[in-house]
Amino acid sequence: MTKVLNYIWRGWMVILGAVLTPILGIPVLLFSIKKEHYPYAYFFIRLWCFGMFYGMGFRYELIKLTAKKIDKNKQYVFISNHTSIMDVMLPCILMPHHPLCYVGKKELVKIPIFGTIYKRICVMVDRSSPRSRADVYRRCAERMEEGESIVIFPEGGVPDNTSVILDSFKDGAFTLSSKHQSPIAVFTFVGLKEMFPFQYDKGYPGKVKVYFNDILEPTESVELLKAEAHQKIKNILKSSI
Repeated sequence: MTKVLNYIWRGWMVILGAVLTPILGIPVLLFSIKKEHYPYAYFFIRLWCFGMFYGMGFRYELIKLTAKKIDKNKQYVFISNHTSIMDVMLPCILMPHHPLCYVGKKELVKIPIFGTIYKRICVMVDRSSPRSRADVYRRCAERMEEGESIVIFPEGGVPDNTSVILDSFKDGAFTLSSKHQSPIAVFTFVGLKEMFPFQYDKGYPGKVKVYFNDILEPTESVELLKAEAHQKIKNILKSSI
């Protein structure tokens, strides 16, 4: 699409978000007051994700690379690569039976309306604070004990250098898995880096390929677990170039 059309398209996202966020955000706020009601809040969170993802003209194809199945009665740590804001929508769309809690940047709290909801449903981390980073494990463990699964983008953000295929992984997701014996569900998202990058004058609607790579069982070695997950995602990304 041309730059002008891209700006119009991005403007449509702002309008879409401005309509869906207050309408669906109110029940999310109400149902997230009590921990036991969070699954009801998650229903409306999923509606918001569906609305934003499909409303922007995206769809997805799920490609399973493993015969392993996700147990709806078990908590997981879900990880994937991260190149676009639309990456955030996909785990909720993919996981109807696993109320998800995201580990996200504290800075997003500043966004009007969205920030208020964000505080309720996410574990926030101030990446500049060692104390905040260390406390994430405790807060994630509490959410998992309440029946929620955790979503972490282990790159810790989107690389400034767009030529980077996959940035190095932080320890967080793998330490959490090892400490609390939670399996890691590994996914790779292909296409959103080009379809919906953080450069506002680029992108286009289309079909995203979602690869379900594997379920990794927790081990004592965080480094080995991290290396295995990184390699699985990177192999798919390199083969898709």
